[in-house]
Formats: sequence, C-alpha cells, structure tokens
Amino acid sequence: MFVDVPSRKQPHPRWVTPVLVVACVACYLWLMLAQPATRYQLLGDWGTVPAHLFQHGELLHRGSWLRPFTSLFMHADWMHLLGNMLFLVIFGLPAERALGSRRFLFLFLVGGAFANLVGALTLSGQLRPIIGCSGAVSATLGAYLALFPRAHLGLVLPLGLYLQFIRVPAALLIGMWVLLQLLFTWAGPGFGAVVWWAHLAGFGFGAGLALVSRGAVERRLRERSY
Repeated sequence: MFVDVPSRKQPHPRWVTPVLVVACVACYLWLMLAQPATRYQLLGDWGTVPAHLFQHGELLHRGSWLRPFTSLFMHADWMHLLGNMLFLVIFGLPAERALGSRRFLFLFLVGGAFANLVGALTLSGQLRPIIGCSGAVSATLGAYLALFPRAHLGLVLPLGLYLQFIRVPAALLIGMWVLLQLLFTWAGPGFGAVVWWAHLAGFGFGAGLALVSRGAVERRLRERSY
C-alpha cells in the first residue's frame, strides 16, 4: 500500500512522459508526411512483424530485437495516437512522480516491448506489423493501479442538457478495462485489429514492476517529506 505524503522539497521535473508524447507525435507526423510506399516500408521494417520475429534466429542475429521497441512510437492513425497519448498523460505523470523518471522510462520501454513480444507470440503467423504504444500504456495502467489503489478519477457524464462531474474509484474503472481486454481476447479479431493479449501482458508487467519497486517508492516518498 502506497501513501502519498505532502512534499517539502521541490520535486524533480517529470520529463519522461512529455518526451515520450513528443516522440510519438513527431514519429506519427513523419510517417504521415512520407509517401505511402515509404510509410509502409518503414512500418514493415520497424514494426513488430510476428511472422518474421522468431524465424531462424532473426530476433537475436538480425537486429530484430529492436523492433518491439521502435514499434512503440508508430501509430496507425490519429485516433490511435490520441487515445494512447491521453491515457499516457493521465496515468503516466503520477506514475512517473512515484516511480522516478528513470524507472518509469524502463517501465514504458521494456514493458511495451514485452507486451509486443507476447502479442507477437499469440499471432505468430501474421505478416501485419504490431505498432503503437498500447502495451506500454497498459503497463502504465498496471503500475498506476498498484501505486494508487485508492485513487479516484473524475468523469463527466452527460445527463440530458447538463454535464455531471463525478469521482469514481480508479480500481473500478481499470478493473472494468481489464475485464474488457479478457473478453476481447476470447472474442478474437471480431472486435478489430487490436492485439488484446499485448494489453494484458503490459498491464501485468507494470503492476509487477510497481510492486517490486515498493521499497524504492516508499523511500522516495519519505525523502520528499523532509
């Protein structure tokens, strides 16, 4: 259980989350401005292609180990990008504050790459590349839930002509999200070209890293209170 205590020290700036957002947006704009043939070539070269990843030792001997990382910064369209960036900002900033910037960067990169590898294993025959940082964002969600199990999130609900602001336990919303991912993995591709197992793998990685880092997080909180 983590308890957020008031800080008497000037906190270190949270730089990783903004840098990741800028990197993802810049990569998306670069791809969109490229010629279609060039764009598809880049997606194939730097995305995580399940059918190619584990063939003939390619993962270790031909540099393919980089692709689960580079594919994190590629997105299919602006809705894909916007959704990931929104969740990254909402949950990434508090997670980075608690974990520290270097540990949060590790969470995003390694958790996202791990999620892509799990997704590739579940789609081993697919030639379409896995792209996007949904697995890394899922790792951020898992870390957030482990770090702030009693947190509340604000929601705006339309009630007729009025908008009602309510506060809902984050554990409830994230739990519903996890349940949906489980249902979608059972339903298969009928709910779109989304690698649902990558989401679950990233979530588990993030929650596990946050729990393992409990001692370091508590020390950071104590240091900030003095």
